[in-house]
Order: sequence, then structure tokens, then C-alpha cells
Amino acid sequence: MPETVLSLDFDFARHEMVEDQIKRRGIHDRAVLSALLQVPRHLFVEPEFLHLAYTDSALPIKENQTISQPYIVALMTQSARLNANDRVLEIGTGSAYQAAVLAEIVKEVYSIEIIEALAHSAEDKLKNLGYKNVTVRHGDGYRGWPKKSPFDAILITAAAPKIPQLLIDQLKVGGRMVLPLRQTKSSQDLIVLTKLENGNLKEQFITAVVFVPMTGEVRR
Repeated sequence: MPETVLSLDFDFARHEMVEDQIKRRGIHDRAVLSALLQVPRHLFVEPEFLHLAYTDSALPIKENQTISQPYIVALMTQSARLNANDRVLEIGTGSAYQAAVLAEIVKEVYSIEIIEALAHSAEDKLKNLGYKNVTVRHGDGYRGWPKKSPFDAILITAAAPKIPQLLIDQLKVGGRMVLPLRQTKSSQDLIVLTKLENGNLKEQFITAVVFVPMTGEVRR
């Protein structure tokens, strides 16, 4: 766990966020709630948005990307049905907030970021916060991380135009993939795919969401 000095105001705001915005909206997984209480979201937002760090809203970060709203981070994490010994792949490191939340829960997190500047800043941030179970690399998440597969869960934190088969291939049987799948120009369906023994996928709809688009080879 990272060791960092938090002001009382941020500490209070984080607890209020979990109590008022997360629990009351149906997030009940104790590990997820604990992770949100541990991770200092204010250290992942841009300085000009520091006062909004614990509001339930997405916020702009560098490279025209966003840090997802806390509820969506919690919802995706809970939907992945994680265990302490899991190995998780994240596609779209971004601010690294989701990666930090995952790292509080599971054994190993592997995160891929297509924007090189964000990959480097995320890696530095996680290292400075003391997370030793997260590995970040710059690359196209469409192809996943075959050398580290298979994974117990894969989270895609950008809107995909289609389900990437290369990532499905890297899921364990029984593994879960959580992703926003584009349905219209303005919104996506957040879904969970569970890989069955015969290789088929069981699909569960969670809610409508709005994410930045997944870029790279998936668009070809």
C-alpha cells in the first residue's frame, strides 16, 4: 500500500465520496470500497481540478483524455468480480487512478497506455506512491499483453467499437472482461463478458456510459 501524507480535508472528502456517492449507488464489494478509501484520487487529477477531486465526475487530464468518475471506476471494478490472487490487464492507463484501485485489490496489474506521455507519467506516479504490483507499458492495448496472459480479468477503460478477439484469447476460462462497447456516437453500453469453457462468451449489460474512444488498431 502507498504511504502518503494526506490532508485532513482530502481524507474527509474521500470518505464522504465513498459513503455518499459510492455506497448509496449500490457498490457493496468490501474490497472495492476499501480500495477507494485508500487511493488518494486528488493525486491523480490535474492541479486546476484539485477542488473537484472527490466529486462524482469525470475530469480532464492531459492529452485530451479524462479520469473516470469514481462511481464508474467502482462499478467496473466490482463488475470484474476480483479476488486477491488475480492477475488483471487494464487497457488504457490514463491517469493511473483505475490501476491504483486495482492494485489495492489484486496480486498483479498490467496496464497498457497508447499515449506515450501518459504511460510515462502514470508509471512515475504509481512508483512514487509505492505501488510495486503494477506494471505499465506504452503500446496499443488492442493486442493485449500475450507474454503475461492468461488474465483473470481485463478492464478496457475506453470505448471499443467492437469486442477485441485478441483480448478474449488472453482471458482465462471463467475470466471476466469489462468494457464500454460503442452503441451510438454519444454513449456506450458498459458490459461484462465471461469466458465459458467452450470459448463462448456470456454477456451481461451493466449500464449506459460515456467514455473517450479506444484508438489504435481496433479502429482499422
